[in-house]
Amino acid sequence: MRICLILEGSYPYTYGGVATWMHGYIQALQEHTFILWVIGAHAKDKGKYKYELPSNVKEVHEVFLDDALKVRARKKDKFKLSDDEKEAIEKLIDCERPDWKILFDMYQKRHYNPASFLMSEEFLEILTRLCKEKYPYVAFAETFHTIRSMLLPVLYLIGSKIPEADIYHTICTGYGGLLACLGNYMTGKPIILSEHGIYSREREEEIIRAQWVIPAFKRHWIKFFYMLSDVVYKRATFISCLFENANKIQVELGAEPSKCRVIPNGIRYERFCNIPYKEDDGFIDIGAIIRIAQIKDVKTLIYAFHELTGMRDNVRLHILGGIDDEEYAEECYQLVESLEIKNLKFVGQVDVVKYMEKLDFTVLTSISEGQPLSVLESFASGRPVVTTDVGCCRELIEGASDDFFGTAGFIVPPMHREGLAKAMDKMCSDRQVRIEMGQNGKRRVEKFFQHPQMMKKYNSLYNEIYYGVKL
Repeated sequence: MRICLILEGSYPYTYGGVATWMHGYIQALQEHTFILWVIGAHAKDKGKYKYELPSNVKEVHEVFLDDALKVRARKKDKFKLSDDEKEAIEKLIDCERPDWKILFDMYQKRHYNPASFLMSEEFLEILTRLCKEKYPYVAFAETFHTIRSMLLPVLYLIGSKIPEADIYHTICTGYGGLLACLGNYMTGKPIILSEHGIYSREREEEIIRAQWVIPAFKRHWIKFFYMLSDVVYKRATFISCLFENANKIQVELGAEPSKCRVIPNGIRYERFCNIPYKEDDGFIDIGAIIRIAQIKDVKTLIYAFHELTGMRDNVRLHILGGIDDEEYAEECYQLVESLEIKNLKFVGQVDVVKYMEKLDFTVLTSISEGQPLSVLESFASGRPVVTTDVGCCRELIEGASDDFFGTAGFIVPPMHREGLAKAMDKMCSDRQVRIEMGQNGKRRVEKFFQHPQMMKKYNSLYNEIYYGVKL
């Protein structure tokens, strides 16, 4: 079976999270051939992979969003749009469920130049009319540049060359989901969507906080990402997520319930289950296995640890993981320096299995999550976790309705510095309680979250689509 995996901003360019999950996923399905169709932010990253690609990856098709900015308008290009095409463009600008078949044909069969089109009289006429109706009190220049920056990547992507495959499997909605729909429309091959987090909700949270978005257009940017989610929800044959609440959200956003499957994450339990406990050396060592990115809210972790050091002086914090955002990472380093925190180390990318021997428990401070692998790995090693109440974290800590193993850590609200400090202090106070909570988590992972269980369910989706049978 020839499967095209569509990824946005992760594998094979970054470590951790979805990228680590994806690498293990491909390795576990040696009976299938994989083609990677990957969307990156910067063309300078072309070919710079963090992983040695498994032997069953036969092709890599790279598309970079900043290449869209390099497309030059051609003066000779002329456009004469039909009424249906005008309507599709108008709905695209307004983020109101355009007819994607018409748009795909414009850029796949008629090979429109996106830069030329966005400077054309036809586009400006449609945009001017919408501005008068929707944004009469916003400067036209601001509206033009906002809509252009919104549409240029979309029009560029839907003109992409399409890899041949039996199934298009996208690991998010957004731009990745759009490419899956393009592949489906042009080849007739089916789509699987597997969301680790709810992409449109995550983008909404980012846009609300973003400084780069003009306030008048925050709602429009949010609508834009919900529009991109809607198209793949409608076209996918199967839609999977990691836990029941995520499934409910997908249905609320338009996914057909009969298409939906809940497939929890799975880890290689045997890699972690025999890690010995750290010897008591008088210090409590806390690990944060995270990428340095705003969505992981590293700054709140730093502030909370600073408060913790005021409560007790025998604590150390180890931040493990690579850097997603260089500017944010520098801000974190400066914050540590300004607070004069001594027992905090940015360890970087390390062997988590080996490093876990040095830790008493772990902490996760994300603003948004799905079902974090770092929590499952911590549990499998017998370490309890302090985590924010996002995604599936409460269910992992406390257990689902069919899980009676007991509490495996503490939950705090996102971005709650004081609550986080108090929870870490409580976890530091009793070694025996930490061990008991860690064992609860360990039993939970052994029962519900092992890698072979997960892979069997995904392989079943492939076989159900391709052969019409369930494994």
